[in-house]
Amino acid sequence: MTSGVRWSTGTLSALALAAIVAPAIVVAVLGWVSLQHWQASAELLFREQARDVAAMAAAKVDMVLRHAEDGFLDRVQGRLAAGDLSEAALAAAAADTRFIRRVYVFAPDGHLLVPSGWRDADDASLFAVVPAALTPSLEGRPGKRAVTADGRVGVAAMLSGRGRVFVAYARDLDALRRDVFETSLGALESPTVVAVLDDKGQAVYSRTPLDRAERLLAVALGDTLPDWRIAVYAPAGASPRQAVRWQVTILMGALAVLVSVILAGAVATWRLVRREAEIAQLKADFVANVSHDLKTPLSVIRMFGETLEMDRVPDDGRRREYYRIITRESERLSRLIDNVLDFSRIERGRRVYDIVPTAVEPLLRETLEAFAWPLEQQGFKVEVSIAPDLPDVPMDADAVGQALANLVDNAIKYSGEDRAVTIDARRAGDQIALSVRDRGIGIAAAEHGRIFEKFYRVGRSDTQGRRGSGVGLALVRHVAAAHGGTVTVESAPGDGSCFTLWLPLAERRA
Repeated sequence: MTSGVRWSTGTLSALALAAIVAPAIVVAVLGWVSLQHWQASAELLFREQARDVAAMAAAKVDMVLRHAEDGFLDRVQGRLAAGDLSEAALAAAAADTRFIRRVYVFAPDGHLLVPSGWRDADDASLFAVVPAALTPSLEGRPGKRAVTADGRVGVAAMLSGRGRVFVAYARDLDALRRDVFETSLGALESPTVVAVLDDKGQAVYSRTPLDRAERLLAVALGDTLPDWRIAVYAPAGASPRQAVRWQVTILMGALAVLVSVILAGAVATWRLVRREAEIAQLKADFVANVSHDLKTPLSVIRMFGETLEMDRVPDDGRRREYYRIITRESERLSRLIDNVLDFSRIERGRRVYDIVPTAVEPLLRETLEAFAWPLEQQGFKVEVSIAPDLPDVPMDADAVGQALANLVDNAIKYSGEDRAVTIDARRAGDQIALSVRDRGIGIAAAEHGRIFEKFYRVGRSDTQGRRGSGVGLALVRHVAAAHGGTVTVESAPGDGSCFTLWLPLAERRA
């Protein structure tokens, strides 16, 4: 009996040990697999974000360079049309475009017309590529620019009083850095480093030094610099792989503690993994929703831009309308980007407000004007009620305008069949109340407090189809608090919503 009891005790001890070790192993394995998936997802998401940054930077550089060179070529075309092919005329045409140097004019057969000879041996070597660039396709399309060599030489076919000629010019790299790359990329806000690479893969410009930075990807710069690329780098110590490895190290330490205190460790690890999954999902949803919101105005801008480019709008009035739509959608795109950037600054505690006395009515009118096209296109009835003799209010006009724009955008997005938006401004004691009311789907009272949380979205079927970044109302609440005010909501399902921004007449920051 004694030995049987000992055997039973040993068995129970082994079972107890197994009960301690087995959950730890299971959690360790599940945690490791989850981390591998998370690592892959994080790296993919990071690369997609980097690709978007690179594509946007490339388009911006290409646009700035193309605009500058088109202006120069227009001036040269004017000189040629006037029959002035002198060196002074070419120098005058290039005076306003500082990165263009040493302009030459060639006949179609490659014969140098202006000046009569090379200025120096370096020019003779640099422009030796020009005769090879005078292809039949270029000759048949006057004004069509073709970039040759390593991006240092540009060639354009043009008409003059003497027939067709070719204008060739050299680009000055230092001036390109200063006037094009710095202008286009210097103000980009991104955790990554954006650099311009030449045809040899050498960095000719970057916002910050590339020492020990990890290259993520590169995209083609565009037709103006066809062999050059925009590259995106992760600063030293900030690559997604390193971040994930750091998380793995932390979790392995937690699992080591978990072996000795399995119950508490298992619960803590489960909660950690669950929280990480929720954060990852929120980040993924945020990126997806922001990308969707950005694509909408971009699609409209592209559609009307292509229509104008193909000259399918003969009526001047309609063309002006299309230009107005493009401008409004560009403003909408800027507003969406500002929302994300401001939210990022708020999260980092770097949002600064410039509060000065500001008139209310012009701010409201300007905000509504930005939504004129979507309101008109979707058939909204707009009512504006502004109390007379409203005093100036201490505020940051840009921030409050952005908050009101978010409220108007939500009113449009969550309206049903009864499409109406009412803007109201009135004085209430020592405060000014700015209200945006709609007759949309409404919000249940139980969710009134949560809708101002970042990333929170009302969990109803009739709202899930309306995508958004999930930071608009959080930003509105932060703006109100920064001004010493509040934001309130009155809403019920099916009865629409009324959001009111309360701003004190006397400056008192939160």
